[in-house]
Parts: sequence; structure tokens; C-alpha cells
Amino acid sequence: MAGTAGTPGTPRVLRAMNDRAALDLLLEHGPLSRTRIGKLTGLSKPTASQLLARLEAAGLVLAGGTTEGRPGPGAQLYEVNPAAAYAAGIDVTPHRILAAVADVTGRTVGRYELPTPGRRAATPVVQQVTDALDGAVKAAGLARDDVHRLVVGTPGAFDPGTGRLRYASHLPGWHSPTLLDELAAALPMPVEYENDVNLVAVAEQRLGAARGHEDFVLLWNQEGLGAALVLGGRLHRGWTGGAGEVGFLPVPGAPLVRKVSRTGSGGFQELAGSQALAGLAREVGVTDVPSGPYTEVAAALVARAAGADGDDDPHRRLLQTYATRLATGLASLVSVLDPELVVLSGTALTAGGEALRDLVRDELEELAASRPRLAVGDVTEHPVLRGALESALATTRDEVFDTSR
Repeated sequence: MAGTAGTPGTPRVLRAMNDRAALDLLLEHGPLSRTRIGKLTGLSKPTASQLLARLEAAGLVLAGGTTEGRPGPGAQLYEVNPAAAYAAGIDVTPHRILAAVADVTGRTVGRYELPTPGRRAATPVVQQVTDALDGAVKAAGLARDDVHRLVVGTPGAFDPGTGRLRYASHLPGWHSPTLLDELAAALPMPVEYENDVNLVAVAEQRLGAARGHEDFVLLWNQEGLGAALVLGGRLHRGWTGGAGEVGFLPVPGAPLVRKVSRTGSGGFQELAGSQALAGLAREVGVTDVPSGPYTEVAAALVARAAGADGDDDPHRRLLQTYATRLATGLASLVSVLDPELVVLSGTALTAGGEALRDLVRDELEELAASRPRLAVGDVTEHPVLRGALESALATTRDEVFDTSR
């Protein structure tokens, strides 16, 4: 029947599968010739020609330049049409909202930062979000309606049962039970919401240290200490979205914190969070502790400690003690999850580089039965925002590249 979606094995579905394979190859490798696409997909030259003509007519690919460096006329090259679709991401912190728009190839084409200082923001959250998105859209030379999908990253997580933001009492204005409905009414595109650390894991799995890994833990330490759990290639969010909120984890060496939903912190956060680094540095004898925002102070201390030589250097003692504290909390996660890989991310971890990683690994071998590989995160420039864009792009491509409909 005309207009009915194809069933598995029908020519329409097979064509759509070949179309998607070709588009994914173009995304991965860049411009390719018809012959090269045929070889990579196993399609004959006539079939590859028909495929490219079909995708070009659909506005999904463009004919670009030609091959060079060989005798005779160059072969026509094809590439994914960047303007076939656009997706957007937003990274929310208590101090600013960072928005970006990417074309369907993944290239960022517009970015905008909206400062949101103070706990009593005069501007409603809905307007803050739309202002930030509009700023990025304008920077890209687009209109809001051009954006196919938006993914918003926040600390904590929205409870799927109540729609309320949990585990993020430090984010003013985001706790109204009607907020998600208000945002849906204000924005013309589908909107998804995800925990910020989960989005860092998405970025590392697609672009960074976790590429090719189906089971890994990402430990994040920047404004707060948290984790993302990827099991069988998928994010594990938990019943209320709270999986990975390891800042609340009771650990030896830190006071047992009760009613953590009110205090906003717990044992592991107190033991190894960025806020603890300045005090820890003073405890081990570091006298030149810098001043400033605690995230910047923590990163500076860890970077300096990673370059220190000699066990008697107080900076080296700081790095060793910090590594022990990190491994103390990680041991619980590793013992339960037995992951293939642990990725260390966030400025208070990446600043330590391989020196900190090696110390954490050695400590973890003493504290946990399993031996996961440890890696420092590769996505260091706005990793939450990059993860939001990658998440939005994945769904957008699934929809736009589906030629079976």
C-alpha cells in the first residue's frame, strides 16, 4: 500500500539501510567518490550511483570537488549536506547558560553564553533558556525553527515521575513542577533533558577516551563530584535519574552526612571534591595556595602537584593524598560494577594528567578486586555542551537520515 512503511527485507528497507550506511561513512571519512562508497558498502557501481542520486535529490548529500593526484579526470566527490538539519545543546550551571548549534555533520556553527549570576535571578528560567538558545541560533545565522532538536544538560536530574529537578538544590529557579511544560510550550523543537555528567560520558564515548567501550565509569570532578555509568553501551540513569550521584556516597575518612538531600553534599564530595583541595593542600604543607573560585584553585593545585618531583615536596604529597581519596570512593563503584574502563574527567582530574591517573590506579589496585583500565578524559573543551550536541545529533540523524519513510 502506498505510504506504508516497508517491512524488514523489502526493497524500501534495504535501500534505506544502504542509504544510512553511506551517510555514516561520509560522516566518518568526509568526502568520498562513488567508487570508494561502493567499495566500503559492498555495492555495485550502478547501485552506488542510484544511491547517491537518491540522497542528493533528498538534500542529504552534496556533490563537491573531485579527486586529485591521479592521471586523468578526477572522480566526483560527495559529502553530507551540512544544512540537512541542525541540533542544539545547552549546558546549565548556577553561573551561566552556554548554548551551541551544530549542523548535521557535527560542526559547531554558533555559540552563545548567557551569564546568570546570583541565586535570585530576576529573569525566569524559561526566558534564560530561550535567550541563550536564540543567541546561539543568531550566531549561526539561523532561526529558532531551523533547530531540529535540543538537549539540555543540568546538574542533578529531572525525576521522570514528578518532573522535578532533583540532586541540584544549588541551581536556582529550576525546581518548579511546571518548568518542563513551560519550556515545551516556549520551544518549537523536541527538548530532552540529561544530567551534565552523563553528557560528558556521551562525549567521551563518541569522541574521546571511551570510544569503543561498552562498559565504563566516568568520574567527574569540577563544580561537584559525580559519576556516569555506561553499561552495555547505554547510560544507566536509575529509577529517579539519580544513578551516579556519588558525591553523596558514604566513604571512610569523611564524616557520615545524614539528610543529604538537604545538605546537598555527602562523604565522597567532602573527601575528594574540588572544594576540599585548598584545605587538603594546607594540611600537607603547601604554603602557596592560590585564591579564587574553588574550581580554578583546585585545577591549579592539581596541575602544579602533577609536575612536582620528590616525595618530600608537599605538592607531591598533595597529589598522593588526593589520589588515595579518589580511589577510596572509586573502589566502591569498581567493586559493584566491575567496569572495563574508568575515565577521569573534569578540571580537578584532567589537570593531574597521567601522573594523577597512575597514582589513582595504583591505589585502586590495593582497594578493589577488579582491575579496570584508567584513562584521562580527552574531551576537555566544554564537555557537557559537546555531549549535549552529540546526543541531540544522534537522534536528529536517526530521523533525518531515515529514507524509508
